[in-house]
Amino acid sequence: MKLYFRNSLIVMFVLACLFSVEAKAQENRWKKGIVKEQFIYEEDVYPSCHAGTLAETPHGIVAAWFGGTRERNPDVTIRFSRLVDGEWTKSVEVANGVQNDTLRYPTWNPVLYQIPDGDLLLFYKVGPSPSGWWGMLKRSSDNGLTWSEAEKLPDGFIGPVKNKPLLLDNGDLICGSSTEGGQGWQVHFELTPDFGKTWRKVGPINSPSTYQIIQPSVLKHQDGRLSVLCRSKNSVLVDSYSSDNGETWSLPQASGLPNNNSGTDAVSLQDGRQLAVYNHVKTPIGAKKGYRTPLNVAVSDDGKHWSAALVLEDSEISQYSYPAVIQSADGMVHFIYTWRRERMKYVKVDPAKLELTEIIDEKWPEK
Repeated sequence: MKLYFRNSLIVMFVLACLFSVEAKAQENRWKKGIVKEQFIYEEDVYPSCHAGTLAETPHGIVAAWFGGTRERNPDVTIRFSRLVDGEWTKSVEVANGVQNDTLRYPTWNPVLYQIPDGDLLLFYKVGPSPSGWWGMLKRSSDNGLTWSEAEKLPDGFIGPVKNKPLLLDNGDLICGSSTEGGQGWQVHFELTPDFGKTWRKVGPINSPSTYQIIQPSVLKHQDGRLSVLCRSKNSVLVDSYSSDNGETWSLPQASGLPNNNSGTDAVSLQDGRQLAVYNHVKTPIGAKKGYRTPLNVAVSDDGKHWSAALVLEDSEISQYSYPAVIQSADGMVHFIYTWRRERMKYVKVDPAKLELTEIIDEKWPEK
């Protein structure tokens, strides 16, 4: 009897271990490839933050975002931090919306861009709202340690509205931009051949009566075409293609990925694949926006057929939103995103270790 009881305990222990291993494997299914994740800061001098951006400088990864009392508040400024020896430096204010002694506006949506063998650029917006803001630009020649005086972009130009620009083979820097005025949401492009000194526009590329889209991410495909993935009011991420360096664009179409009317980002990987980071959530019928959780990563060989790769956040508490993504020279992929509007979170991923499962009918696979 004692032997039987002991053997039963052993069997139960082994089964428990197996169930535990299986549960842990299932739990980690959507975390494969993550090398590091950390908050950029635990506490700072302001209660709210949003809209992160990343760049790789000759001295490492840097980040920026806006922070203040809350979005739209005049005290919202652009914050900046550097990743040094695996840890983020204390953030510093690098831009604000002070106009004079009695007038101050909030700042919005910083975008970092490292010129090859040149300055680090910081684009940002200043103004009372997205329909009334204007574009600003600062430059750093020392990887973000110090910054130039702010330059106002020409009237009607705001630079990249949320996501990083792309340097084209012809030398133009193409900035995905958009407007949210009375005519509805529209995407256009702002191109500069001299990194912000002179500008011209292409577009808009969409009719708001069909798709209302903003905040495009610009991608480059192996066949030389460009494409964009855009946030929309239409419950889907919307794409469009160009075969002439962004001078003309195809009719916007549904991409095969859902959208919750929240910001997204994407990057063309060194191996030719496309990677998107977004909330895999459709806006409910009749609602203005959907939940900003979970936060997902998908990968595509052709930009049209997508596979599930990662779930960066899946808590039902609060929101995980407005991601940015870059790939560094060593092949690693880096993300930054808003964590509950309280902190900025950073995640580093090895794309070679991602385990992919096809997304069918916009549904995130269970396994």
